[in-house]
Amino acid sequence: MMIISKTPLRISFVGGGTDIASYYENNAGCVLSTGIDLFVYVIIQKRFDNLVVVNYSKKEVVNNVNEVKHDLVREAMKKAGIVDGVEITTLSDIHSKGSGLGSSSAITVGLLNAFYSYMGLQKSNREIAEDACDIEINILKSPIGKQDQYAASFGGLRRYQFNPGGFVDEKRIRLSEESEAKLNQNLFLVYTGVVREANEILKDQGKHASGNKSNLDEIAKMPDRLIEELKAGKVEEVGKMLHENWMIKKHLSSAISKPEIDALYELGITNGAIGGKLLGAGGGGFILFYVPEEHHVKFKQNVGQNYRVLPIHLVNAGTRIVFYE
Repeated sequence: MMIISKTPLRISFVGGGTDIASYYENNAGCVLSTGIDLFVYVIIQKRFDNLVVVNYSKKEVVNNVNEVKHDLVREAMKKAGIVDGVEITTLSDIHSKGSGLGSSSAITVGLLNAFYSYMGLQKSNREIAEDACDIEINILKSPIGKQDQYAASFGGLRRYQFNPGGFVDEKRIRLSEESEAKLNQNLFLVYTGVVREANEILKDQGKHASGNKSNLDEIAKMPDRLIEELKAGKVEEVGKMLHENWMIKKHLSSAISKPEIDALYELGITNGAIGGKLLGAGGGGFILFYVPEEHHVKFKQNVGQNYRVLPIHLVNAGTRIVFYE
């Protein structure tokens, strides 16, 4: 038996940081994000022996689930009830460490989807997202929020509301064909070349949660403002609100930005971007820019001289099984 799951990475437009329990337990958080056409793949194959083999940047060959060192693989196997006799391979279009694209959560979601299918278990997108949250937040004690697991599981352009008690409301945001095409045409990722440790930045942000409340309150209002503009066909407001969100986000922790990141951001603005923001917790990874069509050539030439520029497109599907035999 072989099963392959395919799970999208995500970009968060506005609202990031309000999906963390220290904020949403007292104030409902809100994020607008979308799955994009960069993916994580998980392959699980039944072995003829009882070993567990895990292939990622390293290779593990162990006797059972308890000996697996890859914490996401180990805990996802336990969730699904897999003990031994499997070979697992994870692959990603983007390296998983510190990208800011929600890759760790996408891996967790993709693992769970593949493992549940392997065990013949039917799980909804919500159940997979919540199980991924339980693994990362409760079991592994990562100081992260809930948006990445939901974005990977559901896909599509969605508004997520994070409520006291932890329940997440999700709503698909449907745009006109023209507006969606404009987003697909004008969104670019630029790799900073800096790898960061998200957990350390989030821990620092958590220490300043009470002092950051007014900033997070402003960030939490942005998704509904942006949704209203998008539904009115004002797509370029994405760039303006990305910039607004980034200016506020930089105040949440001194570790979120660095001089070289600020310099790259200014380079993007100078070469035609309306706005952008560093994705994820901060400190490195990718900057998302909104660049009007008339500035594409200048942006790609001048920013692309020293940095990797990736055009991206929205995808509507969340995690799914693409091969089952």
